Amino acid sequence: MAYWLFKTEPDEFSINTLQSKGVSCWEGVRNYQARNMIRDQIQVGDQVFIYHSSCKNIGIAGVAKVIKGAYPDHFQFDPTSDYYDPKSDSHQPRWFMVDIEFELKFDRILPLSALKVMPELSELAVVKRGNRLSVMPVSESEWQAIMIRVNAK
Repeated sequence: MAYWLFKTEPDEFSINTLQSKGVSCWEGVRNYQARNMIRDQIQVGDQVFIYHSSCKNIGIAGVAKVIKGAYPDHFQFDPTSDYYDPKSDSHQPRWFMVDIEFELKFDRILPLSALKVMPELSELAVVKRGNRLSVMPVSESEWQAIMIRVNAK
């Protein structure tokens, strides 16, 4: 099992949205590096932090689990979708998504400011300046440090 952090704008899709749906596809990733992680590394059973970005309360909001591995993001073929890619080919799709299932909503968002001061997270991509990826790996020790912090509150 591996660990990940998925960034989302809560106005578009939040931990509350996932909680109400129970299961959802994680679509719309349009960065090649993030796409490669989805396509080549993320597996069924992996754990995911849901991270709210571009909002008032930036930080980790909860946990999900991957329940379906990578498959073509069908929105890339839909001209009415914001995620439409006219250069994508159905025989060799460019973009992929996974399905995730809600597991846990934190009582309070664990803010980015708190993550930045945890020495155990100094190598976590989201705390580094300029990291804009929507999907990023989390080491097991980083995952445990975050979960201990959340459970200590």
